[in-house]
Amino acid sequence: MTRTVGQVRPDVEEASHWLAGRVVRTPVLRSPVIDELAGARVLLKAENLQNGGSYKMRGALRAVGRLAMAGHTGVIAQSTGNHAVAVALAARQHGLAATVVLPVDAASTKVDRARAAGARVVFAGTSVEERVAVADGLSDESGHTVVDAYDHPDVIAGQGTASLELIEDAERAGTPLDALVVPVGGGGGVAGACLAAAGSGIEVYGVEPVGCDSLARSLAAGVRVPVAPAPTIADGLRPSCVGELPFAIVRDTLRGVVRVDDDEIAAAFRLILTELKVLAEPSGSAGLAGALRLAPDRDRQRTVGVVLTGGNVEAALVARLMAPRSADLAEEGAAA
Repeated sequence: MTRTVGQVRPDVEEASHWLAGRVVRTPVLRSPVIDELAGARVLLKAENLQNGGSYKMRGALRAVGRLAMAGHTGVIAQSTGNHAVAVALAARQHGLAATVVLPVDAASTKVDRARAAGARVVFAGTSVEERVAVADGLSDESGHTVVDAYDHPDVIAGQGTASLELIEDAERAGTPLDALVVPVGGGGGVAGACLAAAGSGIEVYGVEPVGCDSLARSLAAGVRVPVAPAPTIADGLRPSCVGELPFAIVRDTLRGVVRVDDDEIAAAFRLILTELKVLAEPSGSAGLAGALRLAPDRDRQRTVGVVLTGGNVEAALVARLMAPRSADLAEEGAAA
């Protein structure tokens, strides 16, 4: 399945043509408040409004579609949720059987979505290694192909189409991107972004939660470095190691990685909900948290693109993140 970076590079445009009409061309949103906070013109690609609730639908549909055309009858996927949901939906569209392997603590919203799409759901531990082992075993038993969440050329190309659309829409609006910011889990999305931006001069940044920074450590070391993922509200950004193919793509093309903590992710989540009036999950909100950490250009207003990668979030977590914080209550009480 592994191919060279040169072989993968043209696939983003090819995937974009193939996916046209099969996925939603999601809107690009902007808020004056967010622009002011960032010191830049911030354009946000609302992939939380994509079919299946995340940009994972792009990569899953491309990969599963090609397998269906090749005569495969079933697929298997493992993830913390969004990729599994996307593979289940893509399999249903193409008439393939789907089995998804989720962690035992997977968000019920994502479990329900996978089941509603007709997938068989199997639970396996809490680590990616446990899920991979179960997925591989199921593949051996059934003969069905595993569609990896990020270490797969069709998945990378498909997810890269979200960044490609953002680049194209920004150019059409007369505000071409200077930078592009994408949250990082296993690295498929940011690898796709690097491919989409190749040759454009756009700086691409990845964003990782503090303590879930395999990509940042890998770039510093020059080889892939696994981590024991720390707890974070961004459940989709907790793989133990960046993928082999994504790392090969980004190691010489990524401008940098921004680390953000849960408070910054939560603040970005609230900004998106209150200023843009859309719901993004914490993993999707991490991109904006990272964009807010980029230093503004003192000489001119830069345009920064952010991919809001998903919107599948538990109602209880939304309530918790939107609840007034104790410091805010104290300030309100003092003002009164």
